[in-house]
Amino acid sequence: MARKKVVDTKVDLVEAFSEFSRFKNIDRATLMGVLEEVFRTMIRKNYGSDENFEIIVNVDNGDIQGFREREVVEDHELEDESRQIPLSEALEIDEDYEVGDELAEEINFIDFGRKIVQTAKQTLTQKIRDLEKASIIEQYQEIVGEIIVGEVYQVWRNEILVIHEDNELVLPRTEQIPKDRFRKGDTLRAVVLEVDMRNNNPRVIISRASPLFLEKLFEQEVPEIFDGLITVRGIVREPGERAKVAVESYDDRIDPVGACVGMKGSRIHGIVRELRNENIDVISFTINDVLYIQRALSPAKISSIKLDEEKREAQVFLTPDQISLAIGKNGLNIKLASRLTNYQIDVFRELEMDEEDVELEEFSDEIEAWVIKELKQIGCDTAKNVLELSAEELVRRTDLDQETVDDVLAVLKAEFEDD
Repeated sequence: MARKKVVDTKVDLVEAFSEFSRFKNIDRATLMGVLEEVFRTMIRKNYGSDENFEIIVNVDNGDIQGFREREVVEDHELEDESRQIPLSEALEIDEDYEVGDELAEEINFIDFGRKIVQTAKQTLTQKIRDLEKASIIEQYQEIVGEIIVGEVYQVWRNEILVIHEDNELVLPRTEQIPKDRFRKGDTLRAVVLEVDMRNNNPRVIISRASPLFLEKLFEQEVPEIFDGLITVRGIVREPGERAKVAVESYDDRIDPVGACVGMKGSRIHGIVRELRNENIDVISFTINDVLYIQRALSPAKISSIKLDEEKREAQVFLTPDQISLAIGKNGLNIKLASRLTNYQIDVFRELEMDEEDVELEEFSDEIEAWVIKELKQIGCDTAKNVLELSAEELVRRTDLDQETVDDVLAVLKAEFEDD
């Protein structure tokens, strides 16, 4: 039998729902499904059921059309008004209708009443917002560990807001390089570090201080790393100050360190500038722990090393002129070397054959253990090591106060004066 469709007036809900067509991050099919479900909910509230209704959604312009389908029956055979329509009523719509035809009549959602329409709008608003949040989470979870380029939108004391593809990302103070100085409108590079929900809102954390940022910069600047010919085996850094990068080549013909540094430093210079002149040591990775520690303590030249592999401790012996190089400014070189090699590294001064000296542990009755430990951390493991430094230098390089340093120096000087 013939199926006819009668259209009364085009239901245009652009004014009420047009704002939802602007969401670009939401899959079209998903958006249409949400819209249809919301309007079917309206129909169920108004008619009690939506089984014989058809919803047509036009996402692009916000048009929503609904059609109620009923079977034409003889007037005296009418049993279900929601699914059937009397012939006499159908003929008023179109005189060509016959018993058995399917009549599809457009419904006007505005006629459902303000309360139902308003509830639908609120429901739709919430569903769309939830979808957009989920879309942002999914979008950035896929690029965690990748570098993005964004524009500084707002600079606050504890964080910087960055706009990336119309989304707001957060660069916390703890993830900034201490020497970073950004203003609104500046462009910055950072790595996507973490994506989560906070207070029911997506929060994307980016970082410039993470070792991952440095690794991705090397990947961008060194084609051999991007192609997989060279692998980054370890990175440790003190943002803006110093970093150590261990690299390994799978091709014996490729010098991994040379490839990363580039001709006359051409490749690494760009990375150094991006990191606010961070000093970067690139070393060749090896499974030989002794050699690895030796390389990690560069530029210091090691005389000998004693390892305790079980405790992951290393005693490194150097000539006096190499100790300060091994320790580095503020103890940074030895600290990074320990983190890179996963060994607790202690440096010791190599004594000359005819040189008399006394290990600091010999003074444990007069100097507290934590003070001795503090001194050893800056390479002073013997009495003469300590006496070679001025009181001011000892205060500056350790966490000891002036009074403690003076007491230590007095004890050590007394030892040699007695001799």
